[in-house]
Amino acid sequence: MEMLRRPKVRDLAAEQIKQYILQQKLVPGDRLPTETQLAETFGISRLSVREATKALEFLGIVESKTGVGLTVGQIDMERVTEHLGFHPSLLQVEPLQLIDSRVVLETGVLSHVARNMEADSAIEQRLRVLVERFRAARDLNTWIELDIQFHRTLLEASGLQPLVAFGDLLHVFFQRFRESVKKAEWQVGIESHRCLIDLLAAGDVSGATAKLRKHIESHKERIG
Repeated sequence: MEMLRRPKVRDLAAEQIKQYILQQKLVPGDRLPTETQLAETFGISRLSVREATKALEFLGIVESKTGVGLTVGQIDMERVTEHLGFHPSLLQVEPLQLIDSRVVLETGVLSHVARNMEADSAIEQRLRVLVERFRAARDLNTWIELDIQFHRTLLEASGLQPLVAFGDLLHVFFQRFRESVKKAEWQVGIESHRCLIDLLAAGDVSGATAKLRKHIESHKERIG
């Protein structure tokens, strides 16, 4: 029988600090109680509080500055994504689930992207510049980095920032089988991206959805 892991005091303290921030409706830059005050409030040692704040500092949730003390920080989503990318349970996700998750996430924002693209021509321009950079790619790593950048830019164009973070997390796992892309498939990928932009620029969300779904689901053929 597997023993249940008892949460460490440090982890419990970190959770209590996060709850305190939420309950007090604090925002980045707001002061937090001192470590001594937090220790007294939570009924734990200052050492446990110090360990908790260090862990939260790593993710940008709190900041500690000499002469200022503890303040609410600005979460570093890149670091959070990198941290979650090595979570044991997430590393075991099936590739087909990752593909389906990307389909749901990315096709779900296309109506927002099309609306924002109509209001801001710079969005279409950014995406087209990336497609041109695809054409100049000479190695797989460059192609992969550009592909990640294209899809991240697409999510950013929706204006739904929380979904950008989810997209970053999914891309961490995609690295496991993205390298199966053959150079012969690059041109197909480039044309797929170009066509997607054309459809969005024309306001054809349903056509863009079908094109993006087919593009993402093409990974299924390479891992089958």
